[in-house]
Order: sequence, then structure tokens, then C-alpha cells
Amino acid sequence: MTRPALCLAALAFLALPLAAQSGGRESLGVYANWAAFRDAGPPRCYAIARPRGTNREAAFASIATWPERRVRSQLHMRLARPAAEGSTPVLRIGSRRFELVASGRDAWAKDAAMDAAIVAALRSATSLSVTARGAAGGRFTSRYDLDGVATAMDAAVVGCADLR
Repeated sequence: MTRPALCLAALAFLALPLAAQSGGRESLGVYANWAAFRDAGPPRCYAIARPRGTNREAAFASIATWPERRVRSQLHMRLARPAAEGSTPVLRIGSRRFELVASGRDAWAKDAAMDAAIVAALRSATSLSVTARGAAGGRFTSRYDLDGVATAMDAAVVGCADLR
């Protein structure tokens, strides 16, 4: 299964509101602007946040661990609007810049090495932004505060440690 297809399978779970506690979802904690959750099926844990400003309900950033798939700390960005076909959303974390792979409203790192670099950058920055060219034209940007991201990511990894 390709990386985007794997992440699309997770979309139904990730798009639920942060406050939802249904169907085997367990809160692992809220850490400033980020929260961590553990889902029973399929087993996974993730840190998640909403952007600042408008479109807060539509967009999110998450870092997920899928023990059964041996995937750890994988970035998934739910964009505020669909990205133009063939466009490359840009994730900025501090002074670092990452070109993401997109499909519709979803964007991911290109590979596991980029995921690792993104997670490392998240630990030392205070904000991130993702900018994309919209399917209907024009550019749009979502901005996130990173207060609590390191603790939420750690809680997600620890939360799934016993599921391996």
C-alpha cells in the first residue's frame, strides 16, 4: 500500500473532533495546543492539533504511530482546502522547509526519513505553517502553535508501546 493510501485509510479516524471519545478512543492527555489519543482499531496513537485562526474545524496536523504496520511518528496534514492537483504544499517549521506530497485535502512527508526530520524540527521550534495552492486557485496557509507538541508526540509513542 502506498504512503498516501495508508494515510487516507486513517483519515476517517483523524478527522473526528478532538473532544470525541467514541469507538475505543482513549485520551492520552492534552498538552497546551496539542492532544494525544489512542485508538483501539486499527491500533494507533497520535498527537493532533488544530490551526490558529479560521478553518480550525476543517484542518489539523497529526503525528501518528501504527504499531501493527511498524510505522512510527508519521506526519499527516489535513489541509483547510483541497490542494491543486500536482501541487506541492510546503511545511515550514522554524527555519526548516519541507515539500509535502498531497492528494486533495491531505498531505504527508515524502518518506520515513522526511518524517524523522520533521519530528526532530518540531521538537525545537515554536510554530509551523503549511502553505498550498488551492484547487480553486490562490494560495492558503494554516499556522499551528507548537506548545505541547513534544509531550503529545511522546505520549502517543508511549501509548502504543505495549501494542507492538
